[in-house]
Amino acid sequence: MGGVTSSMAAKFAFFPPNPPSYKLITDPVTGLLLLDPFPHRENVDILRLHTRRGNDIAAVYIRYPMATSTLLYSHGNATDIGQMYELFIELSIHLKVNLMGYDYSGYGRSSGKPSEHNTYADIQAAYKCLLENYDSKPEDIILYGQSVGSGPTVDLAARVPRLRAVVLHSPILSGLRVMYPVKRSYWFDIYKNIDKIPSVKCPVLIIHGTSDEVVDFSHGKLLWELCQEKYEPLWLEGGNHCNLERFPEYIRHLKKFILSIEKSSSRRISSRKSIDCVDNSRRSSDCFEGPRKSTDRRDKPRKSTDWGERLRFPDYRCSNIEKLEKLKIPFDQVERSRRSVEYHEKPRKSVDYHFEKGRKSVDWLDRHAREAVKQTL
Repeated sequence: MGGVTSSMAAKFAFFPPNPPSYKLITDPVTGLLLLDPFPHRENVDILRLHTRRGNDIAAVYIRYPMATSTLLYSHGNATDIGQMYELFIELSIHLKVNLMGYDYSGYGRSSGKPSEHNTYADIQAAYKCLLENYDSKPEDIILYGQSVGSGPTVDLAARVPRLRAVVLHSPILSGLRVMYPVKRSYWFDIYKNIDKIPSVKCPVLIIHGTSDEVVDFSHGKLLWELCQEKYEPLWLEGGNHCNLERFPEYIRHLKKFILSIEKSSSRRISSRKSIDCVDNSRRSSDCFEGPRKSTDRRDKPRKSTDWGERLRFPDYRCSNIEKLEKLKIPFDQVERSRRSVEYHEKPRKSVDYHFEKGRKSVDWLDRHAREAVKQTL
C-alpha cells in the first residue's frame, strides 16, 4: 500500500524537464566529464555520484577562491542543473562560496525515477561527496532548498547536528498541505517539513514571496515560527514562486546572512582556540619552572630566562595554528623546526660559561696584582 501511495504522490509532486536541458559528455583528450552545451571552466567539476538506492545522479561543483562556506543547493521542481547552471555560477561569485548543485533521480541525466526517498538518498550522496572528495566539514556547509528541494534539505538538516546554516526558498510545509490546508500529518504525506524543522539546530533563513501562487506564503511563515534558531526572514512583497532571484533584496539578504554566520562561526572557533592557548601557556610555564630554579643563584642567567618567558613560544605556536593548518605543514616538519629552536638555546649556555670564565680570569689577575704590591711593600 505504501509503495502505491508513494508512486501516486510522485506523479503529482515531481515534474522533471523532458527532454533534459543538457548532456554529459567525456572530453576525449582530458577524460573530464563536461556539461554540454556549456564551455568548460577550470573551477567547475562535473560529477556522477552513486546513491545508496542504486542510482547515478549528475552534479556540479563550483570552487570559489578562499571560500569558507559551501552551499549545497537542492533545486526546485520542473528544472535541472543545466537550467540552473548560470545561476549557480552567479551565486558562487556574489556570495563568495563554493557551491554544489545536483539533479534528483530521474531529473536531467540522473538515472532512476523521482521519489521522496530517492531524493533523500540523492542529497546524502552529494553531502558525502563534499565531505570525502572536497574536504568540507559539516560546520562549513550551508544547505539550500528551493520549493520541493526543501524536502531533502530539511530531512538532512534534521539529521546532521553541526551544519553551518540552512536556507529555505519558497519551502513547503508538506506535499499534501500544498494542495489542501490539512491540520495534521498523515502517513501517506510526503516531505513533512512541518514535523522535522523543530529538530534543525543551526541558523535557518527562510525566503518567500507574498504572492506565491504555487506554495502559499503561509508555508514559509509557519516554518519560520517553528525554527529553533531563527534568522531574520525575507518576505518579498509581490514575489511569486519563480521570480525571487530577480529582487535586489534577495542577493543582499543572502549576503548579509552568510557574512553573519561566517563571523559567528569564526568567533566560536577563535574562542575555543584562545582557551586552548591559555591552557597550553599555563602548562608551558609549569615546564619552565624547573630550569629557572637551577639558575636562581646567578643573576644574569635568571634575567635571560625571564626574557625567554616573555617570548611565550607556546602562545606563538597557538596564534599561528590556522596558518599551519592552511599550509598543511607535516607534523614531523613542525617538530624539526621546534627542535632547531631548542637547539639554539645551547649557545646561550656557552656564552654564560665564557662570561663566567672571563670574570674568574679577571678576579685571578686582580688577586695576583694585590699580592705583588704587598711584596714590594
